[in-house]
Amino acid sequence: MIVVTGATGNVGRPLTRALTAAGEQVTAVSRHATAVPDGVRHVAADLAEPTGLTPALDGAKALFLLLSGDLHAPGARPADIIGLAAASGVRRIVLLSSQGVATRPLGPSRVAMRVLEDALRESGLDWAVLRPGGFASNALAWAESVRTQGTVAAPFGDVGVPVVDPADIAEVAAACLLDDRHTGGVYELTGPEVITPRQQAEAIGTALGSPVRFHELTRDEAKAAMTQFVPAELADDTLDIIGAPNPAELRISPDVEQVLGRAPRPFNDWVARNIAAFR
Repeated sequence: MIVVTGATGNVGRPLTRALTAAGEQVTAVSRHATAVPDGVRHVAADLAEPTGLTPALDGAKALFLLLSGDLHAPGARPADIIGLAAASGVRRIVLLSSQGVATRPLGPSRVAMRVLEDALRESGLDWAVLRPGGFASNALAWAESVRTQGTVAAPFGDVGVPVVDPADIAEVAAACLLDDRHTGGVYELTGPEVITPRQQAEAIGTALGSPVRFHELTRDEAKAAMTQFVPAELADDTLDIIGAPNPAELRISPDVEQVLGRAPRPFNDWVARNIAAFR
């Protein structure tokens, strides 16, 4: 049994499919009840309260750990999840971390993730750490404005980073969960090209067959929008990166190809598979 947290998200959903396709039994964990593929067990749990994960870990051999906002919840003790997993008999954890742990180690959200990475390394379990950069799926935040106004609004319109397709993250995660060769691996995951928000808007317009206008937000406007969904310190850390990426954040990592034996998918590929969201 493999437990997938964040199972209804942009990484967890394709990861669940990949593991079931590989013949694995999967327990999907999300905060709320949801539909899951046939044969997949679902457990509702809030990872800000690690003990709620206990039923999901029963009989599990491996855990995919995705925390997102749970890492920053008041009083959160995410390292307790690692101890709980070990006590439940889990032998391997694959942690979805962040590129910023290496490229922006002093950012508040990155410090917290580094502490969690260190706890995993010291756990005595088999482990692997995935450090993606920006997600291609962040463009879904523009879906409503594209549908209703034909517009994308974002900050730093002409500053690009090599965004990664969540499906690639999921495939790398599956490999790390299933293959001992990846034990102790730390993988930086990026797309194959640097692409700006303005270029992303153009790619969406091309796929739609109609132009999409680009409206540039100020940093303050962007932060106000982001903090509706993520903690303020995470919003600031993210805006620091996308506004002024350093050379390490502009680097095209070879790690997706190293693990999967193929190049990472470009943003246009992600758009083609998700264009229905923008229609």
